[in-house]
Amino acid sequence: MSETERPGRPVPGLVVRGVEIFPGLLDSAAQAGIMAEIAAVMSAAPPVQPETRFGRKMSVRMTSAGKYGWVSDRRGYRYETRHPSGVAWPPIPAPVLTLWHRVTGLARAPDCCLVNLYRDGAKMGLHQDRDEADFSWPILSVSLGDEARFRIGDVTRGGPTESLWLKSGDVLAMRGPARLVHHGIDRVRGGSSTMIEGGGRINLTLRVVD
Repeated sequence: MSETERPGRPVPGLVVRGVEIFPGLLDSAAQAGIMAEIAAVMSAAPPVQPETRFGRKMSVRMTSAGKYGWVSDRRGYRYETRHPSGVAWPPIPAPVLTLWHRVTGLARAPDCCLVNLYRDGAKMGLHQDRDEADFSWPILSVSLGDEARFRIGDVTRGGPTESLWLKSGDVLAMRGPARLVHHGIDRVRGGSSTMIEGGGRINLTLRVVD
């Protein structure tokens, strides 16, 4: 990363294993505004249920916005410029970009906003985000809808972990030494929010890909 951060970043309310957590950074109006934009993204590029390179279906449904979208199938994990249906990914919504710049302090915009939809017991095992070209750029994560139990491990696999509940409006950043920590979602507390039509949780993950 060759870019100097802008001053005035918000101060995290909590730091766990280097992961910066900003509880309640988005108020209800900001959440509703972003959710309306993400609903339009999902309408243009409907979430799909990916499968791993081993042929196992993931429980989370995914779509993306931006220059690239993250996809997974028998060919492996990677970024593509188009949705599996062949349509171009929608642009990243303006309020999501504003949040990225505010929290990261960076002028550069992210290349991808991955949209994960958790419903019906969906979860995400411990993993690292390492399909990007340069790990010195941060990753920003935004929680909307139902609460989720977020687990954080180490950069190396195995060993002790810590967990906490993320609520709608919480934002976290993985940067510096914490950029490659293993992390995942153990479970979602269904019915803890009424924000998302049909229930569930949406997680937005913003990344620089190139």
